[in-house]
Amino acid sequence: MSAIYILWLRELKRYTRSRAQVIASLGQPLLYLLVLGFGLGPVFQQSGNGSYIQFVAPGVIGMSVLFTSIFSGIGLLWDRQFGFLKETLVAPVPRTTVMIGRTLGGATVATIQGALIFVVCLLAGFRPVHWSSVPVAFLFMILTAIVFGGLGTAIGSLLQDMQGFQLIMNFLVMPIFFLSGALFPLTNLPKILGAVTSLDPLSYGVDGLRGALIGISHYGFLTNVSVLSLVAILFVAIGGYFFSRIQI
Repeated sequence: MSAIYILWLRELKRYTRSRAQVIASLGQPLLYLLVLGFGLGPVFQQSGNGSYIQFVAPGVIGMSVLFTSIFSGIGLLWDRQFGFLKETLVAPVPRTTVMIGRTLGGATVATIQGALIFVVCLLAGFRPVHWSSVPVAFLFMILTAIVFGGLGTAIGSLLQDMQGFQLIMNFLVMPIFFLSGALFPLTNLPKILGAVTSLDPLSYGVDGLRGALIGISHYGFLTNVSVLSLVAILFVAIGGYFFSRIQI
């Protein structure tokens, strides 16, 4: 447990020391929130669906958690390139312990990032329907962060250099985001698109956030928690398997 705590603390300190990273990581969520939120707001309101800021804010929070958590796992590439990973792996602890510590650290950072975006959403005019449900929203942030932290670790363990980074960004991360229902309702979708969105783990994270913050849920609380918990266990197990096979 002490090794997991040390690795968790290391990931947290690495994030808090880089103010430029914190500011830069707010850029893309702000772009989606302000440009899409206010740009598509009149159209969304005319269709009878209310305020688009209210609708899109949980999706933007989910996007921030997704990007931060999955890139914290891919950060293994940087550690490998600069020799930090070798120093970590020579420690007298099982590699699974190292992986769990890194994943929990990345998930904590992603949750903090989601909390920052939540505050920005409040400043932009977003208001939760029930403030008492905000802790439930943080539960979904944590589960989503663990899911994609495990996936990021698995990807980072497989990649050998940064050349595959752009490929992962274009063909995995962006489709996960755009197919999650973060920017559009999941109801009344074409059957094929509805089936694809139901296979996207982020769909359940965003839907859980939306249900907790604005009281609108497509799948339901129990389904969202159950799916995210099972996928988190699966991805952490897969990430641990590939991490244990890293060759330095």
